[in-house]
Amino acid sequence: MRVAEINRVTNETDVQLWLDLDGDGKESEIKTGIGFFDHMLDQIVRHTNFDVDLHAHGDLEVDEHHTVEDVAIVLGTAVLKALGDKRGISRYGCELLPMDDVQAKVAIDFSGRPDFIWQCPFSRQYIGTFPTEMVEHFFKSFSDAAQCNLHMQVSEGNTHHQAEALFKGFAHAVRQAVRRYYWSDELPSTKGSL
Repeated sequence: MRVAEINRVTNETDVQLWLDLDGDGKESEIKTGIGFFDHMLDQIVRHTNFDVDLHAHGDLEVDEHHTVEDVAIVLGTAVLKALGDKRGISRYGCELLPMDDVQAKVAIDFSGRPDFIWQCPFSRQYIGTFPTEMVEHFFKSFSDAAQCNLHMQVSEGNTHHQAEALFKGFAHAVRQAVRRYYWSDELPSTKGSL
């Protein structure tokens, strides 16, 4: 079973996450106290088919930064842990996702070497009350914690659509990359380790 449970408690946040990579995306509960962020995390769950139980309590009286960052760290750490030795996985995933007036491109490689490329020109600083700079910070923090390459690009357009297309494209790319080939025990690397 590719399951992980991570609890992260700091002076700024308390994040508890249970994750099953081989779920159906229907047995999930997400509560961070940030409405738009919960909506985006729901997109990840729905489009990866992961089962997730996520509860985060952060210093929202300060701002969203610590909660978004620590949720990303916990999610990345959980995915890395659930992947185990990575034998039999696809390793790579990519998605070209249209959403109304915008198009997102996402590519991911669970290589064990974090790198993050971001080419996303948001036209507004906020989506409702959610700072758009937190979208980039979420994905960068995930990439670092999951030890993966993550390349993200989105065209100009409606800012809500840009963010949602990135989250959905990310989810589809992750779903491809963590896919397990049950007929193979091979490590997807010529180096012999990931």
